[in-house]
Amino acid sequence: MNNKKYFNMKNLMLCGLVLTIISGCERGLSEDTVYATFPNNGDIFIDNPVSLTDEFFISFDPAAGANTNGFGTDETVVFEGTSSIRIDVPRFDDPEGGFIGGIFKDRGVGRNLTQYDALTFYAKASTTATIGVFGFGDDFEDNRFAVTLDNTVLSTDWKKIIIPIPDASKLIQESGMFLFSAGSQSTGGAGYTFWIDELRFETLGTIGQSRPQILGGVDGDFFAIPGQLFQISGLSHTFDVNGSDVTVGLGPSYFEFESSDPTVAAVSDSGEVVVFDIGNADITARINDVQASGSLKVDSADEVRIISLFSDLYANVPVSRFNSFFEPFQETLGGVVQENGGNIIRYTNLNFVGIVFNDVIFPEEAVPTVDATDMTNFNIDIRVDENVDPGDFIEIEFTDYAGGGAGRVTIDSSQLVANEWVSLNIPLDSFGLASRSALGLLLFQSGEFNTNISNIPLDNIFFSREE
Repeated sequence: MNNKKYFNMKNLMLCGLVLTIISGCERGLSEDTVYATFPNNGDIFIDNPVSLTDEFFISFDPAAGANTNGFGTDETVVFEGTSSIRIDVPRFDDPEGGFIGGIFKDRGVGRNLTQYDALTFYAKASTTATIGVFGFGDDFEDNRFAVTLDNTVLSTDWKKIIIPIPDASKLIQESGMFLFSAGSQSTGGAGYTFWIDELRFETLGTIGQSRPQILGGVDGDFFAIPGQLFQISGLSHTFDVNGSDVTVGLGPSYFEFESSDPTVAAVSDSGEVVVFDIGNADITARINDVQASGSLKVDSADEVRIISLFSDLYANVPVSRFNSFFEPFQETLGGVVQENGGNIIRYTNLNFVGIVFNDVIFPEEAVPTVDATDMTNFNIDIRVDENVDPGDFIEIEFTDYAGGGAGRVTIDSSQLVANEWVSLNIPLDSFGLASRSALGLLLFQSGEFNTNISNIPLDNIFFSREE
């Protein structure tokens, strides 16, 4: 096995889209361009909302589970001044919605934030809790310059939160002043309250050591065919803030992308890659002349070399269900959830669980089996959301319905890292299957009675073929 990560693109053969991307790669600003000037006030909430829409909290969609009832102001709990923002996070089973989140939007035409280097505020909670997302740059219309800080831990004491701006020169007219989303995962499903005060953009002068990343900092290979399209993902930026590293997620337009051979694969200023011809091209990026870690080698051939079961990066084959719910012995819960704007699979209380392609128990849910005969590798991203102890393991097993039987490999503790994604590229021959022409079940198993690993998110599950 190795830890090299592979990427693929979703098929989009639309000529109009290709032409748009070509023009996006070539279009630039004239030297004579004169920018309009916009207000540069950095204050967002200082006892009262500053130049925000009348209903300055604009909620996420209630149809997606967002609770709109827990937002207000508080004149009894403040860090400074006379008022703070109060946010009541609902219980996970609240009938009005199991999480709360939304944006603050500028009331006017947007603000010029080019003089600032960070969004800052003070926050505390009624109990120790982890807030899923804080950020700015999303106004529900445009998020090209969005910045997000994930999983901020709050306590019962006030804490100053600093979210660095990757390149303030881009923020000439920004309307998305603030973004947050919070649920009760860190409190066992119990509701709680947190407060925000003195919310503003500032010039701190203490932010340094810029370290941008694309594709999570991985140098990846991308097997493609001409005509495919791919959005560069895994965008982040790490800074030193007062002696500690702070990593934020980014919208694509902070980066300057480049292709080593645009005749093979071109990349737009929004990070969209389109493949034009057979050959190789390297996609790289930078922010403010700082080279981003991570790159994408586009390897374009005349036939597809990926079969994807689950990924936001690829066109996926049909799957009956992502949690087998095998009774009576399966204890594993979970399935497909959203995280950081993308889809992952999260399993909890793991003893064993299956991803079912061809359902022999419920034939009405059956989909075609997967023919992986011509594939050479099985690829999967695994994160263990707990400590990894010596002796821990995860077994991965395939079942072939055309006489190949069942075959498994064991991922031991040396190949897993607590609370970090690990990308595994496993030779399919390692599973010992007599045939893999009709794969119908992918099984994950840990120790008996949950004595082993219990909580695992999964992503980018696919077969690949190496030449």
